[in-house]
Amino acid sequence: MGEGANIGVEGRLVFLVRLFSRDGSSRAVRRLCCAAMTDPVKDSGIDLTDRGVYAVWARDIVRYRDIDPNGHVNNGAVNQFFEDGRIGLRDQRMAGVQPNLLTGFAVVNFNATYRAPISYPAEVEIGTVVLKIGGSSFHLGQGVFHEDRCAATATVIQVYFDPTTGKSNTLPDPVRAALEGAMGPA
Repeated sequence: MGEGANIGVEGRLVFLVRLFSRDGSSRAVRRLCCAAMTDPVKDSGIDLTDRGVYAVWARDIVRYRDIDPNGHVNNGAVNQFFEDGRIGLRDQRMAGVQPNLLTGFAVVNFNATYRAPISYPAEVEIGTVVLKIGGSSFHLGQGVFHEDRCAATATVIQVYFDPTTGKSNTLPDPVRAALEGAMGPA
């Protein structure tokens, strides 16, 4: 059985994730969640290239190793900026909400659009906004900005799950409240 997302019944995505034990060996592939196939950016009308829509900001620097043969930041480095933005959301909005908050979240869908090149040296700002909150999952919108332009945008679906069982869990009320505090403009 392969890992990834498969179209299930009634137009829903079924996400499968391979779980690893502490010694690094593979435990199992498990169904993590089901998510309706909707576009939260389109549904919300939010323009992810607009700095004004973001609730949380993080900063990062472009490292020399981030540069590709064309002299631009490569997509892998941009994706790392997006991850740093998601960690910023947890640090700024969920600190103290519950112990071990970094465990129990999995990215089950990530879509990026690379809009403009970034060169070295540079500093970037990463904006993150909550677009939609479900029972066990939430959708984020993100943007990487360099100077006055949006260099990349992304949409992300994350699922909250029990790391010991690998099964999705309902978002705890304090986590849900923190996410609601980072929702985009209505």
